[in-house]
Amino acid sequence: MLTFQEMLTEYDQALDETGSLASRVDDLTVPTPCAGWDLADLFGHMVGQNLGFAAAVTDGDAPVAAYASVPITLENLSHRWQESATRVRDAFGAADPEATIHLAEFGFRPTVTVALGMQLLDAAVHAWDVATALGRDYRPPGATVTVVLDMARKIAARPGGTPVFAAPLDERGEDPWGDALRLLGRDPDGLRSA
Repeated sequence: MLTFQEMLTEYDQALDETGSLASRVDDLTVPTPCAGWDLADLFGHMVGQNLGFAAAVTDGDAPVAAYASVPITLENLSHRWQESATRVRDAFGAADPEATIHLAEFGFRPTVTVALGMQLLDAAVHAWDVATALGRDYRPPGATVTVVLDMARKIAARPGGTPVFAAPLDERGEDPWGDALRLLGRDPDGLRSA
């Protein structure tokens, strides 16, 4: 299991990689593996999540509205992404890893460490979504894959699943990253997702 600082380093890399991908976007109407979402929708969601988590980690709580999707255009994409990434990075970096916060959007009270794991999963998986939409390959570092696969297994095992991701697909045991994506409703071969 990664320490908090190690996980923060992995998270920083995922944020940076998404920023690099954002700089390559020249059409926000491109569909993504997330069902019904184009790149504008996906980046709007990611920016909103960054801002919501930053507020919750900084203040201990944030209203559901703090996580709302943010309107994204080609003109503001890079700025909005970098601003939100800096805010969430700084919030986690200054936080007490064992402090309990309230994530109103999810309705529970995890530690900052658990919240960082949630954001690491989201950042890595959505980086794959963006890269896939752009016709590029993306695979996070092995340490991130380990964290995401462990969390994906727990999410997939929940009775009734989760409203956040599509129904889990079966693991194949051939590739940990592919299995993590499948457990989160993504098919690296067929690209269906949510």
